[in-house]
Order: sequence, then structure tokens, then C-alpha cells
Amino acid sequence: MEDLKPSAANSSPLTPLGFLERAATVYGDCTSIVYGNSTVYTWRETNLRCLRVASALSSIGIGRSDVVSVLSANTPEMYELQFAVPMCGAILNNLNTRLDARTVSVILCHCESKLLFVDVCYSDLAVEAIATLLNPPILVLIADQEEEGGGAVVTERSTFCYLYSDLVKRGNPDFKWIRPESEWDPIVVNYTSGTTSFPKGVVHCHRGIFVMALDSLTDWAVPKNPVYLWTLPIFHVNGWTYPWGIAAVGGTNVCVRKLHAPLIYRLIRDHGVTHMCGAPIVLQILSASQESDQPLKNPVKFLTAGSAPPATVILRAESLGFIVSHGYGLTETAGVIVSCAWKPKWNRLPMSDQARLKSRQGVRTVGFSEIDVVDPESGRSVERDGATFGEIVMRGSSIMLGYLKDPIGTQKSFKNGWFFTGDVGVIHEDGYLEIKDRSKDVIISGGENVSSVEVEAVLYTNPAVNEAAVVARPDEFWGETPCAFVSLKPGLTRKPTDKEIIEYCKKKMPRYMVPKTVSFVEELPKTSTGKIKKLLLKEIAKEM
Repeated sequence: MEDLKPSAANSSPLTPLGFLERAATVYGDCTSIVYGNSTVYTWRETNLRCLRVASALSSIGIGRSDVVSVLSANTPEMYELQFAVPMCGAILNNLNTRLDARTVSVILCHCESKLLFVDVCYSDLAVEAIATLLNPPILVLIADQEEEGGGAVVTERSTFCYLYSDLVKRGNPDFKWIRPESEWDPIVVNYTSGTTSFPKGVVHCHRGIFVMALDSLTDWAVPKNPVYLWTLPIFHVNGWTYPWGIAAVGGTNVCVRKLHAPLIYRLIRDHGVTHMCGAPIVLQILSASQESDQPLKNPVKFLTAGSAPPATVILRAESLGFIVSHGYGLTETAGVIVSCAWKPKWNRLPMSDQARLKSRQGVRTVGFSEIDVVDPESGRSVERDGATFGEIVMRGSSIMLGYLKDPIGTQKSFKNGWFFTGDVGVIHEDGYLEIKDRSKDVIISGGENVSSVEVEAVLYTNPAVNEAAVVARPDEFWGETPCAFVSLKPGLTRKPTDKEIIEYCKKKMPRYMVPKTVSFVEELPKTSTGKIKKLLLKEIAKEM
């Protein structure tokens, strides 16, 4: 046995790029991408287009270790670039389209991007972002004939060196895509949303993305030939690795630019959508739409993550025909690595209890190694009582290589063989994890730990509440008290007062958890990825 060692034949580097090559062979005549009124590609065509773009990038000098950025909505080109960029050996950097020009500029400079693909709708943002850069990236314009005005001439057209369509035409369809020399070679660099500090560049390798993509398919039980609707921005952690995963199972990618409820419902009907992903806010938007008066003809599986979905939102969505699965992941884990694995015996419970169980994050996925909740002081595992708070730590092959150009930040996150998430959670008696808060968002009132997430969950049960966020407000006696910011549903004949909201909470939670202050707002402030800006709300609460 000791003589048997790894060899070239049995240790080829793992990479998700091979999924596309296989899809072209197995699912060559099957539809790969649908977009707008007339854009339809097969897997054979998608493979050839990606090879052509990779070839064209290589011909203009883009290769190993170069960073190529993309600023685009969920279009066919955005999907293709998830393969085409790393197929030429480069490292892919998807940019959040909701960022301001200054932040985009800083990110491009930080990752030393050599080339930037720009969706025509974000051309002004891109031009402004590179204006101050000493070594700006090459700009490639992605036109869009399906979008009104998408094929128009851009004001700053001279700033763009190439058109995406030209790269497709000039590229070689027989290009031999560049395999990684090691499966530990970087494939993507994703920037965190930066709600409390400057975004960090999270670097993932081919091996981690390969494992995460297959693990995600297994955990969500995605069958062959699914119809996947892109309501999750691909720029958000590379669409939780589903661009590569859907290729592995020969699915159909229904691309869509905007999250517009009537359009989403029409696409579900027209294309027979089977799977969707998104933050809880997407479920909330779909549930509140006028289109939701008619339940779906066929069930649609919906995977949500990013924050805990209120049980009321899950109940409403499932009554419409969505089958909701709940998971947990981070930019640093490349996708969902904890899911609320469903037990058959739970089907006998009332729907309200099922929704409550689904709002928990759950257990580690099959392809992930270990998850634990530990006392931050001692490092020991907390009691499995569903009440003792601790920090969530983890080990697994899809955890990032580290933060780009940030050895100190990387070192702080990796301690004693664990990745420390900064998230606060509990472990229930049955071994299921439930996130209670970010460590910075736990409210300590009179020595009691108050989970803002738990208070928010109760507020969402109030029929008048549209959105809710709870933060700490300084208090001379208690140290901190919960302060609730609430937006009300439109069209109410009578709006509740702050005292009525407080009284409502008193009936549903311990006194120390009840918000001492309720502030009504038209809309809660959000980050570019749709997360509520709690740091801003904390500052407002301090000034009250």
C-alpha cells in the first residue's frame, strides 16, 4: 500500500470549468440560456461562445493570474463570463452593479483588474469609476439588443476598446481552454458588501468552487434538466456557484435583468421554472405582489439565504406554491454550506410550526466538514440547548484561500484550525444551528443578550408591518435597549402607533426583549446587496 502514490492519471486538478465541456457533449441540443423575446442558446452553442471569448481574451494578452472584472446584470453574457474568463487562465471578479463609482474604482485598483466587461446599462458608472485610475483596465462593452436602448451608441464609446460580440466573432472555437496547474489556483475574487468597513477581496480556488457547486446540487436535490430562473444576482458570490452547477446538470438558465414581480411570475409560467434562489426580500416581494392572488400551477423550489426569513413570509410564499428551503453561507464559503435538512416527521406538524423550523439555518451540507458554535472566550462548544449564544466557526473545502492583500485580516479569521465567521448562533437539542445575529448586532440590555433577529421575527408577524430592523440604542440605566425601525404596508386604512407596536411585542416576547423605541420610516436603508444598513440605523438611534 505504501508504494501507491498520487500520479498524473489520478490527481488531475479539480475545476468546475469541465462541467461546460461535458454539458456540450451530453446536453448539446438542450436549451442552455433563454433571455428576453428572442435570445435562446443550446449547451453546444454556449460552450463554443465561451471558448471564443476565452480565445479572444488570450489573444489580447489576458492570461494566468490576471484579474478580469465584470459589471453586468443577469444576462447571457454575464453567465458565459463565469466560464470564459477562467477558461483563459484569468481570475474572475464580479462587481456589484449597485455600488457607487468610487467603490468600484477602489475595488478595480485593489485587485489590479486588467480588463473590465461592462453591460451597456452601467457604461456611465464604469467610465466614471476608471476616470481616476492611473492604470485603468481595458474596457469591453456588452451591448443588449433585448433591452430597450441596450444597443444604442454609448456617449463615451471611444473609452471602450472592444465589443463583446466582436470578441465572440474573432475568437477561436477550437481554443484549448487553460486548465489550472493546481486545484488551489485562484478562480474568483469576490468582494464582501462592506456594511461596516471597506469591502474585502475574498479569493476562492478551483477546488473549492468545484466542491461547492456539486455540494449545492446534492443538498438541494437538483435533478437533471432543471429550469432555473436567475432572480439571485450572479455578482452575489457568483450566484452561489449555480452558474457552474446548472451546467453540470444540463439545466436551462432563464436570465432576467430586473426583479419585477409581474415579470417573474410571467417567466415562471412561460418557461416552466422549477428552481429559484434569492434573499428573503425576494420572497417578500413575490408574496406581496398582486400577481400572488393566483397560486402557481406547478410548485417552484426556492432556496433562500442571506438572513433569516420570517416565518410569516415562508408561510405566505408556500401557500402560493413555492417550496422554500433555507440555508446559510458567506462570501467566504462561496455558497450555502448549512441547510435546514427536512425530516419526514415534520410533515405532520401544523404549517406554522413547519415554517418556524424552516426559519432555522440547519445542519452542515454533505460536502462540508464541520460546523460548531463556540464560546468566544474559552473556545469550547456551547450547550445544545437552543439558548446559549456563541460564535459560529467552521471547517470545509469551500472556505476561501484568504483575503486579497490582507494577511492580518486573514490571520484573524483563521484561528486554531477554524474559520471564525463573526456570526452569533445557538445549537438546538436536535443538532440544528440557528443564527441569532452578527456579533456586532447583539443587544446587551441589563446584562441580558437580546437577539435583534428574534425581535424582528415577532415584528414581522404584525399584519401592518412591511419591514423591520432592530438595533441597540444607548440607555443610561440598561446600557442598551432595543430600538425598532419599522416601515408599514401601503394602503392601510389605519396606521398603528408606536405604543401599539410595543404593546403587541409585550404579548409575544419577554419584557427585556421588547423595543423601548419604535421609529416609523418610509423604507429601511439598504446596502448594494439588499442588506439593511444596521450601522446607519445605530447611528440614528444614538442621536435620538
